[in-house]
Amino acid sequence: MMASDDIDFEKGGGLVPAIVQHAGTGQVLMLGYMNDEALNKTLKDNHVTFYSRSKKRLWKKGETSGNTLTLVSLSIDCDHDTVLVKALPAGPVCHTGTASCFANDGPPVAGFLATLEQVIDQRSAADPEESYVARLMAEGLTKMAQKVGEEGVEVALAAVAEDETALKGEAADLVFHLMVLLRARGLTLADVISTLQARHR
Repeated sequence: MMASDDIDFEKGGGLVPAIVQHAGTGQVLMLGYMNDEALNKTLKDNHVTFYSRSKKRLWKKGETSGNTLTLVSLSIDCDHDTVLVKALPAGPVCHTGTASCFANDGPPVAGFLATLEQVIDQRSAADPEESYVARLMAEGLTKMAQKVGEEGVEVALAAVAEDETALKGEAADLVFHLMVLLRARGLTLADVISTLQARHR
């Protein structure tokens, strides 16, 4: 991870813009400002801290609401005067109660799959009587693989029948069950994407 010495604070009068992005989904959450002290505190505490231009002091995100931002990574742009903060939010980021200060801009489509992976992760540890994901996990790999095969056949049948609504629904079922199977084997969609990227270099 970078150090504050790498950043040109002088260009912005001691402050640099800090763009906050959801580390899981890629959604842009907010824009804040950091000075050297705020950046060092963020790196030290692993909780995002800004410099408030209105209060004229350091401001830890969530210090009153509890909606903190846990730091995942911090990088700097090519001009060394803007910071990209990847973080995991504990609740809504915007003071209006929305997930992002850019309320009309939801997570990228592919980013939703990362959110879904987190949901699958959480539910895999739940009570099988209360969670479909946990029930699939309890039934074992053979059952999960069988379910993926069944959903694949249903996708093919819906495509041949030229039923777009059914095709979208069955394709969603296939992706979901594939993600559960990958999770059971300790893999993620990122591993699949890496394989695809390697094939198309």
